Amino acid sequence: MLQASERPNIYCETLGPDQFGIIEKPLTLAEQIYNKVWLRKLAILVVLALAWEIYGRWLDNPLLVPPFSAAVQALISDVANGTIPKRALSSIEVLLVGFAVGTVLAGLLTVFAISSKIGTDFLDTMTAMFNPLPAIALLPLALIWFGLGDGSLIFVLVHSVMWAVSLNMLAGFRGVSATARMVGRNYNLKGLRFVGQILIPAAFPSILAGLKIGWAFAWRTLIAAELVFGVSSGQGGLGWYIFESKNQLEIPEVFAGLLTIILIGLAVENGVFRLIEARTVQRWGMQT
Repeated sequence: MLQASERPNIYCETLGPDQFGIIEKPLTLAEQIYNKVWLRKLAILVVLALAWEIYGRWLDNPLLVPPFSAAVQALISDVANGTIPKRALSSIEVLLVGFAVGTVLAGLLTVFAISSKIGTDFLDTMTAMFNPLPAIALLPLALIWFGLGDGSLIFVLVHSVMWAVSLNMLAGFRGVSATARMVGRNYNLKGLRFVGQILIPAAFPSILAGLKIGWAFAWRTLIAAELVFGVSSGQGGLGWYIFESKNQLEIPEVFAGLLTIILIGLAVENGVFRLIEARTVQRWGMQT
């Protein structure tokens, strides 16, 4: 065994900050641009628009596929004269009513389903029966029951929204951890208080996904229904605008209507739902 005086002395050299090398490398301008989600999405849209423009000019047949610039010109023209805003507002008003009613009914069905076994069996049976049924297939019955008006549109919209939202709500509630449920029971939460304070916050990612799916289904169903009979209470929506433009062989206006539908969908997805997501599931740490 070495004595204290015989032990070798070991010296550790202290390194200065300039001797560590590069700890954090700054991003280049290209990397900073690439890391911005909105710029990447915008680049995708620009590429698609260029491909459309090139194909339309190469085809040189405006009755089949007009160039992107022609569709944009028709869009700007009909926005300026108020045609597209009026038609879009007509569609959105009906859509919001149908979406709201369908979401409320889906919530009530889901609460009933998680409250009892009979409720679960009822919702499982109803979704198995009606979820695969296209909403537009119910349009003839809706016309008989509610006539040519908003009632028929709202009926098919409720059908398209309710089952998709119910399935996602039920899946979210079933996925709530036992720990979260025990926390609610420890605070003596029961009934609607338990659902509102424990189940809904824990299942909100699934609920939000269901709302997105329900919105997409409702938007598609509404446009399809308007394409079938279109005029509601003396005025038509975007679907009827597309149908009228097609009958008059105004194909750039047809694509202008389609662009309007796409732009509204992008605005709702990247505006409304993204804002809800940022203020709920991301803030709560449920999603990065």
